[in-house]
Amino acid sequence: MNRWQNKLAVVTGSSSGIGAACTRALVAAGLRVVGLARREAKLKEVKQNLPKEQQSRFIPHRCDVSKENEVVSTFEWIKKNVGTPSVLLNNAGITRETQLVALGNTEKIREVIDTNVMGVLWCTREAFHQMHKSGDEGHILIINSIAGQQVLNFIDVLPSFNIYPATKFAITAMTETYRQEFQLYKSKVRITGICPGAVNTNIFPQEIQFFVKDMARLEPENIADAVLYALRSPANVQIHEITLKPMGEMF
Repeated sequence: MNRWQNKLAVVTGSSSGIGAACTRALVAAGLRVVGLARREAKLKEVKQNLPKEQQSRFIPHRCDVSKENEVVSTFEWIKKNVGTPSVLLNNAGITRETQLVALGNTEKIREVIDTNVMGVLWCTREAFHQMHKSGDEGHILIINSIAGQQVLNFIDVLPSFNIYPATKFAITAMTETYRQEFQLYKSKVRITGICPGAVNTNIFPQEIQFFVKDMARLEPENIADAVLYALRSPANVQIHEITLKPMGEMF
């Protein structure tokens, strides 16, 4: 990780769960981190809970990645006030409990698509152009899911995951598209997708927490370890996708 010392990372969804765990790991590894999330108070809690000597390396900044104008203005602010990012971790993601065929579900479905797909697109676009213009090595990572590899069928156990798998399949395709497009630019920026199974976070809506409480799950720190593993790889190595499952996972 020596070559990433004092480099700047941007982490979306940094206020809790996988994003908070990755933020802690990156800061501990010597990077400076701009943490983005909608909940500014939670971001400040993440900073306060870091060891004192690491707190100055974490810069919280409110941003709703589902809104393009906020993403664009945020990356402009980062460049002007903090510097050019070398690492982007697209982590922000949500689920909503509804069926694709349900009536009156438009708002919930649009929220998932705008956060899980469009948020990744906008953040990656803005970060890539800053990284590429700098001419230095860069690495963009996306927290995907095994739901981007198969549509999980819990029809007798859980409510429908509705549009969530479709957004993750989109991320799987986007990750390969980014790899190809980065080559067109002759860029030093790499792309890695990280696909966990069930993780012990609050991404599941409150309505279905009862159903998943006994499910085998990874811890957020396991995903942070995978992020660091990808970053440690030599600059000539493209770790395209990492899949992690908890022991005993049912699918």
